[in-house]
Amino acid sequence: MIKTEDILKQFKEKYDNKDFRIIGNNVQQAKTIELQNVQFEVDKPWIVREPNYDYFNRELEWYKSESLNVNDIPEGAPTMWKSCATPIGYINSNYGWMIWSKDNYNQFDHCLQKLIEDPHTREACMIYNRPSMQEDYNKFGMHDFCCTYSVQCFINEDKEGKKHLKYIVYMRSNDAVFGFDNDALWHKYVQQMLRNRLSEHFNEEFIADNIIWNAGSLHIYERHFKYLEDGQNE
Repeated sequence: MIKTEDILKQFKEKYDNKDFRIIGNNVQQAKTIELQNVQFEVDKPWIVREPNYDYFNRELEWYKSESLNVNDIPEGAPTMWKSCATPIGYINSNYGWMIWSKDNYNQFDHCLQKLIEDPHTREACMIYNRPSMQEDYNKFGMHDFCCTYSVQCFINEDKEGKKHLKYIVYMRSNDAVFGFDNDALWHKYVQQMLRNRLSEHFNEEFIADNIIWNAGSLHIYERHFKYLEDGQNE
C-alpha cells in the first residue's frame, strides 16, 4: 500500500503538470490540486509539512472538553475555525463531542464494546457524520459540513499470535497541508486510547498498526502551493 511520501509525489506531479481543479462559484473561484478516492498508509502524521504540535495539543484539549464553540479553544481559535462557525462561534465538528458524547450515541464506547464482545466483529465503528449534516452544516450562519465520515476498527492476529488493532479512517474531504496533520494526530490519539483499553481488558498487549486513510477528496489549496516547491515544506 502507498504511504504519505507517495501521496506527496502525486501532488508534486500534478503541480508540475499544472493539473489543477477549480472550485467555487462564478463570484469567487480558486485553484486546488486534488486527489480523489485515495487510500494510503499513515506512516507519519504529515504529507506536505510537519505538524504544529503546540496547536494540536490546544485543539486536543478543546476536543476533550466536547465544547461545540470554537471560542473555547485554548489561546483562541484559528481563522479556519472562525470562518466556518456561527457569528458567536458554534460549529458541528468537535471530534471529541462526536465520539464521546451521549448526544451522539457514545461512538467510542460503542466501538470498544463491539471489539470486546466479538474480536472478529465488522461492526466496530465510530460514526462522525450524520444524515442531518446536509441541513445542519449551514444552520445559524455556520458552514461546517463534518469532514470525517467514520472510523472502522478490526482486531487481527499475526502468525506469532500477537493481537493488532487495525484502525481505518474514512474522510469526505481533507486539506492535505494543515487539516490532515491535525486529523492524523487526533486519530492516532484515539487509536492509542482504544488500544490501551483493549490491552487492559484482555490482559494482553495489543499492537496499534499504522492507520489506513481513505479520502474522497484530498487536496491542497492554491495559497499552499508554495509548499510543493523544493525546500519550502519545512
